[in-house]
Amino acid sequence: MNYRMIKYITGWLLIFEALFMAVPAITALVYRESELWYFLMVMGGSLLVGGLMIFRKPLSTTLYAKEGFVIVALSWIVLSLVGALPFFISGSIPNYVDALFETVSGYTTTGASILTAVEPLPKSMLMWRSFTHWVGGMGVLVFIMAFVPLSGGHNLHIMKAESPGPSVSKLVPRMKTTALILYSIYLVMTFVEFVLLLFGGMNAFEALATAFGTAGTGGFGVRNDSIASYSPYIQIVVTVFMLLFSINFSCYYLILLGKLKEAFNAELRAFLLIVAAAIGIITINISHMYSSVGEALRHSSFAVGSVISTTGFATEDFNLWPSLSKAILVLVMFIGACAGSTGGGLKVSRILILIKGVGRELGSLIHPHRVKKVMIDKRPLEDNVVRSVNVYMVCFVLLFTVSFGILCIEGHDLVTNFTAVSATINNIGPGLEMVGPTQNYAFFSIPSKLVLIFDMLAGRLELFPMLVLFNPQTWKK
Repeated sequence: MNYRMIKYITGWLLIFEALFMAVPAITALVYRESELWYFLMVMGGSLLVGGLMIFRKPLSTTLYAKEGFVIVALSWIVLSLVGALPFFISGSIPNYVDALFETVSGYTTTGASILTAVEPLPKSMLMWRSFTHWVGGMGVLVFIMAFVPLSGGHNLHIMKAESPGPSVSKLVPRMKTTALILYSIYLVMTFVEFVLLLFGGMNAFEALATAFGTAGTGGFGVRNDSIASYSPYIQIVVTVFMLLFSINFSCYYLILLGKLKEAFNAELRAFLLIVAAAIGIITINISHMYSSVGEALRHSSFAVGSVISTTGFATEDFNLWPSLSKAILVLVMFIGACAGSTGGGLKVSRILILIKGVGRELGSLIHPHRVKKVMIDKRPLEDNVVRSVNVYMVCFVLLFTVSFGILCIEGHDLVTNFTAVSATINNIGPGLEMVGPTQNYAFFSIPSKLVLIFDMLAGRLELFPMLVLFNPQTWKK
């Protein structure tokens, strides 16, 4: 285990987190809020500690899979612990566990909140909530790799551990260039949404916060009713961009290269089919609740886009919709977005691999001696990818079961507990019943909140980095 390299990268993380806090600090300065001093205090402390940690560069900067998982897991924990300090020391969220819950929810782009009302918060704190979505959406270590040289030839291990999906590949030979390409696409798309929201009548603060929340598929809003009180134009823009940010960013790179056939791969086609089917069924199911089919279509499209992208914005309380609509939303809650996007959930690619894997096994029962590979886009998948997906599903079910069992100790109803775990481990935010779109997570006890915090981190980091921390073999030299 290369402990010095772990310390070195964690130091850079603290420095970058201090730089990230410049965004809410500038917001506080613009609106003349006293919270500026709290951000400056945390920024100063982060810069000092981070500077000391990177003062001496390790002799060996090589990273292997084990270090990659540990660095990612510890980095996200440290990121959250420090990121919660402005909320706590300013008194905006007086309880540190609650502040940590809100921060983890922000960085993991979950959008679950313990706040009963967000509008009383200072604008700088609201901006910090939304900006954590943007930072965590693409991955903070991916961002750092774009600017900090991490030589050794094994930086892909960090990206694999942090990026969502069953497999990760470089867009170009150099990891630094790959990171720059991803963040360039991410930044341009965020800016385009910001401009379109300005055209819709949002002020600069609301447009920027909403664009950050949409880009990271997080869902922290600046109004108590989320997006409900905004115009249909705003709701449509947010719907479109929630879905756009749910698509693998490699597809956008391929489109820029003119490789349209490769961009519209099996995962993207399946994702679009699922979205269209879910919207169609829900629109028909809820059409009697609205004055027109067009209005029902707008709300169903927004809800499906919000849930499958794991953003968590809301225009309506879908907890009041018919059972069929709620069942479909829970189903797409688990399916989630595409691999390589900013969305959460199991990922469409994993669902495809699982379905094709089941088909292969059924085929082998009929033809025992036939050797058949799992094929995606007419290409055979390596056995280790299929095995990894199967192991992931087992770990997912086990973690879900344990978390659900712990929450049930408190005595809340099963739907609340089930969807609370579903919404946090899939990084969505709102669930049903007591954690519905118009509710929050404040009523849970501290132990339950800690469980949900772990679920949010595990879900964002694809389970394995967090679980690796508990394996004694990880820490042996």
